[in-house]
Amino acid sequence: MPGGHRAQWKGFIKFGQVSCGVGLYTAASTSERIALNTVNKATGNRVNRQFIDGETGDPVPREAQVKGFEIENGQYIMIDPEEVAAVIPESNKTLEIEAFIPCSDVDDVYFDKPYYLTPTDKVSEDAFAALRDGMRKSNVAAIAQTVLFRRMRTVLIRPHGKGLIATTMHYDYEVRSSERAFEEMPKMKIAGEMLDLAKHIISTKKGTFNPAEFDDRYENAVAELVKAKMEGRALPKKKPVKVSQPNNLLAALRESAGMMKATDKPKRTAANANASAGRRRASHSKPASGAAAHRKAS
Repeated sequence: MPGGHRAQWKGFIKFGQVSCGVGLYTAASTSERIALNTVNKATGNRVNRQFIDGETGDPVPREAQVKGFEIENGQYIMIDPEEVAAVIPESNKTLEIEAFIPCSDVDDVYFDKPYYLTPTDKVSEDAFAALRDGMRKSNVAAIAQTVLFRRMRTVLIRPHGKGLIATTMHYDYEVRSSERAFEEMPKMKIAGEMLDLAKHIISTKKGTFNPAEFDDRYENAVAELVKAKMEGRALPKKKPVKVSQPNNLLAALRESAGMMKATDKPKRTAANANASAGRRRASHSKPASGAAAHRKAS
């Protein structure tokens, strides 16, 4: 049980005639997000949610609620939860690999949710490692299907550190067509100086992806808002973003390219070093902000 977390699913992974026990663990969690409750503004009391009959306006208790498929306006075929369970394909708890494919073959628009896969026992570790290392050496991913969380799921499996990562996939009918999404965009091609300037700006901002470097600005802003309200402070209003107009786009690109060139490799002078040291000293005396501030405030 990695990190003390409970497996979301336990079963087997099979490739050819080889199989091993695996556990599926949630890779992404929202448990650290700030939770806001719905409150009655007039009374300050928390609001409770109720289901109301659309015609009579009467509250409908949980035991009286069923699912229904609308066949006409206001006409429904009632579907009982036990009937739904009866038609779900039976699960043999096996992720049977159907094919190994190049990692670049799958458009990430089909990605749904990521999960970690680990062996569930000592006996399964060798077979698990053989699959993981074989996929890594061959630079391939695996496509498998099984019943997960009461639905037949397609899963993309890839090597990830010492284990595997399994990403549930959207079905084709669930993904909107990109052609339809972009159909109203005019056909345009940028060339000449504008393209050269854009390429220059991009080249000066190249880097690598490190998720630890990116803060959740929404969570930090909410935490700061809560802290400010507790302290009776007002937050500054954000400045509106100015959209670059076609008639001044070239000038904006030239200005950006000049700024990038000037700041690409800033020189570290003695004055800059002293200023940085001063900022570090000042930061130690500032009150906590962001999520840490919220935790202290609460």
